[in-house]
Amino acid sequence: MFWVYFSLFLVSCGAAATTGAMFDPGKWYDGLNKPSWNPPKWMFPVTWTTLYLCMSVAGARVAGIEGAALPLVFWAMQIAFNTLWTPVFFGLRRMRAALIIIIFLWLAVLGAMVTHWQVDQIAGLLFVPYLAWVSVAAALNLSVLRLNPDASAD
Repeated sequence: MFWVYFSLFLVSCGAAATTGAMFDPGKWYDGLNKPSWNPPKWMFPVTWTTLYLCMSVAGARVAGIEGAALPLVFWAMQIAFNTLWTPVFFGLRRMRAALIIIIFLWLAVLGAMVTHWQVDQIAGLLFVPYLAWVSVAAALNLSVLRLNPDASAD
């Protein structure tokens, strides 16, 4: 049953990942001022592929376990905010609105990590790299907004 759950969670992650293809950072983002610690472009697809696999394994590990309703609610919340951030930041170019979304994403990932841990410690640990990456992404969102106050559409 694990592989069925894993496949379903992976399809959900794949749907979220399509926003990256639909809303390419492109020339607008390339032209923005970024902090010196901005990750290189190649790091984003590598990191997101790894994180989506970890999220899928974590979800599959707790799905079907008694008492896993709250972890699965947080799983759904984080993937919803994850899906929403890219079109708001890159598509609408609303960096302030994206910052608010990424704060909610961070809280949802933290909630997923804690509640998954309570049901299955490995599942909880699988969210640690995701929380770290969203922390970096939130700091990057804020930094790019501060370095480019007139570039946001909002």
